[in-house]
Amino acid sequence: MREYYSITELTREFDISTRTLRFYEDEGLIQPVRRGRTRLFKPSDRHLVRQILRGKRLGFSISEIREIIQIYKEPPGEVGQLKLMIRRIEEKREELRQKRRDLEETLAELDQAEESCVERLAELGVNT
Repeated sequence: MREYYSITELTREFDISTRTLRFYEDEGLIQPVRRGRTRLFKPSDRHLVRQILRGKRLGFSISEIREIIQIYKEPPGEVGQLKLMIRRIEEKREELRQKRRDLEETLAELDQAEESCVERLAELGVNT
């Protein structure tokens, strides 16, 4: 395993910008080693970037990701982190279910509005 990764290597590997990595650093999610103006990322930073990006894909906010990472570093450690993840996953799942219900309701309203327009055009003798 390598000792360090450059910012360029990580941006290419994860297809993200250097600005994104700097943002994660500013947010305290990763702590690269500094050699002058050069940032060197440890394998643990690389792993965290992978986890952060996964969290983002799952819809977690930066503050939620920070909370999940932080609980791993403190007692109760991994067990607490896994239990928190299960709770957060269920919350996200319920949010998505609600969004699905909202979308289905909006689509039904659009169908009804379109049907009303088509009916009125027919009453006016206009073909659609």
